[in-house]
Amino acid sequence: MYKVDRPSNSLQSLQEVSFSSLGFTERYHLQEWLAKNPQSLTRENEDELLIIQKEFAGFDDTKERLDLLAIDKKGNLVIIENKLDDSGRDVVWQALKYAGYCANLRKDQILEIFQLYLDKDEPEETRPAAEVMAEFLEYESLDEVLINQIRTQRVMMVAANFRKEVTNTALWLMQFGIRAQCFKVTPYRFNDDVFVDIRQVIPTPEAESYMIGMAQKEAEEQSTSGELKNRHHIRKAFWIKMLERLKASPCNLYNNISPSTDHWLSAGSGISALSYNLIFSRKETRVEFWIAKASAESNTFAFNWLYERKEIIENTFGHALKWEPLPGKKSCRISFATPATSLDEANWPVMVDWLLTTLTAFEKAIDPFIAPLNMALKEVSNAPEEAEEPDTEEA
Repeated sequence: MYKVDRPSNSLQSLQEVSFSSLGFTERYHLQEWLAKNPQSLTRENEDELLIIQKEFAGFDDTKERLDLLAIDKKGNLVIIENKLDDSGRDVVWQALKYAGYCANLRKDQILEIFQLYLDKDEPEETRPAAEVMAEFLEYESLDEVLINQIRTQRVMMVAANFRKEVTNTALWLMQFGIRAQCFKVTPYRFNDDVFVDIRQVIPTPEAESYMIGMAQKEAEEQSTSGELKNRHHIRKAFWIKMLERLKASPCNLYNNISPSTDHWLSAGSGISALSYNLIFSRKETRVEFWIAKASAESNTFAFNWLYERKEIIENTFGHALKWEPLPGKKSCRISFATPATSLDEANWPVMVDWLLTTLTAFEKAIDPFIAPLNMALKEVSNAPEEAEEPDTEEA
């Protein structure tokens, strides 16, 4: 790895070193870095991770501790084992033991574990663990969320170097639907600065995408629980009625949209990755404008651009809207909601009427800004980067 020296227009080599030579330890350094920035273990546009415990020792009849316990966007538990400069021979066995222990954890136990973590490590977070996790998983509540299902546990192993027996075993496990990943973390030193490179080495991103795709296909073919099937049936039936009303109305946003089994239904706005969403949930009925481009910077720009026109938009809509930049996440949201009393079919006509009326007014308020916002986004994406001033101290 090299550092670009702008004044001399040359490359300066960074010295690859070991963590031990720098005085860094597995528990107080590497573990803390990953706990504070779990996204360093995910690729761009991949599911985020939420750390729910450190040094977890809640296993019956054993004093063993796993380094980090996390959950991904699909509700799968992720076991993260750190081994600093060398993975050792037994890291796979150790990680699999922890995955086996965690496979038995129920939703209420996972929430209790997460609450203990919030109380100790994130005291500034005053919301209960269930609310924080529901927001992370992008659900209204955890009532209908399946967490830590059978054979969904994931394993991540982090080390500066991996032995062949570890990498071979990780690849072998992937063939049986166990998502095992190896991340090589390499420290570099340049003068007094220390840089850390973290990259997934096993399996390669291309191979993992294929293997995960096959596992997802198999999972889709498996039957779901009766309760979840029933909820899917209810949602699809509701969206069928909603789409019938929409197609008979002047609003044409959803003319080419099919009914879904999700609690939301999306329609394009005219800008890629910016959509109108209808929400049908136990908690509330909601209309929202969802900003979800691949780049967090683009989302923030679009959100701020619309927020500058907040007064005009809300005056046209007729109500104050909820503006959510959702800091720390890639996506942003503008919404208007009403509490839901029940999902019973007897209430559907009222809910459909509310969604149709609200969406019509909402689109009327947002639509005039779609074309200029699209142009502004294109101008920002095509704008050349400003040149940095030379660093005279390094010259």
